[in-house]
Amino acid sequence: MTLRPLPFEREIHDLEERLESLDAQQDQTPEKLEAIKNMRAEIVRLRREVFENLDPWQIVQVARHENRPQTLDYLDLVFDEFIELHGDRAYGDDRAIVTGMARIDGRKVMFVGQHKGRHLKERTLHNYGMPHPEGYRKAIQKMQMAAKYNLPIVTFIDTAGAYPGIGSEERGISYQIAYNLREMSRLPTPIVSVVISEGGSGGALGIGVGNHVCMLQYAYYSVISPEGCAGILWKHAKHADKAARALRFTANDLLEFGVIDKAVPEPFGGAHRNHRQAATNLKVEIVQALRQLSGKSPQELIDHRYDRFRKIGIFEEGATKGDEVVS
Repeated sequence: MTLRPLPFEREIHDLEERLESLDAQQDQTPEKLEAIKNMRAEIVRLRREVFENLDPWQIVQVARHENRPQTLDYLDLVFDEFIELHGDRAYGDDRAIVTGMARIDGRKVMFVGQHKGRHLKERTLHNYGMPHPEGYRKAIQKMQMAAKYNLPIVTFIDTAGAYPGIGSEERGISYQIAYNLREMSRLPTPIVSVVISEGGSGGALGIGVGNHVCMLQYAYYSVISPEGCAGILWKHAKHADKAARALRFTANDLLEFGVIDKAVPEPFGGAHRNHRQAATNLKVEIVQALRQLSGKSPQELIDHRYDRFRKIGIFEEGATKGDEVVS
């Protein structure tokens, strides 16, 4: 798989190309073998230095990498079995949201996930991962079915936001997302939600009201995209890097704020470099979360979910005098 280097990976990419050229040479003298060894060590050092110090805008670029694993990739790598369920019984089948019965580590679950697509044909089919009202209607219907049969729910979030077109507005996208938020909060079954790349606004939250909410290390979860925020505050999308810093939407930030419960580590250099390892890390987190939630009663699950989201945004404020906080 050929990886397109991100701007901050250029030096690493150049070294990897030189290493590949050296490896391909037939006459491997001791000097060349030593050079190859040193170059491999330098690549590891550079990659560690770069990825341990990514700024928020660089994390956005990693989250949007064209080779980053998406929902359908994880369905193959994380789950042992998947049977897709289609349609909302009212309008149509919105392919931006994929739903179905799945099995993970021997446990039956209901799966709901947003899928963007990788090439133009697939992206068009899945509407770039931006659901219409019928997508959210399909999602909540499948979740209610899961609650009826006492199945846990696993949701994968990966969207820039719900589709903002005229048809979407005419069919009640705002109402449908609000309806999902209310109904998800009432479901008497465990819900595990994972932000795998982009978590954009209400489009993400519409399937994200979980008991356990986590996100991959280089994903982001925000009320607005950095470009949208820059357009509002600085009147131009070129200031997206400033907006990304201001929004505080990375996994580490949201873990500190209590918005998420866990930042799931990615493979060295990002999930796009090793899909299988990323899937393994994600599977371990999901299985562990389901195991922890399985001991709670239906009412405990509802109360836990309610308390979890009510706490978001609570903070203490006081005037400062020097280094001392005055209440």
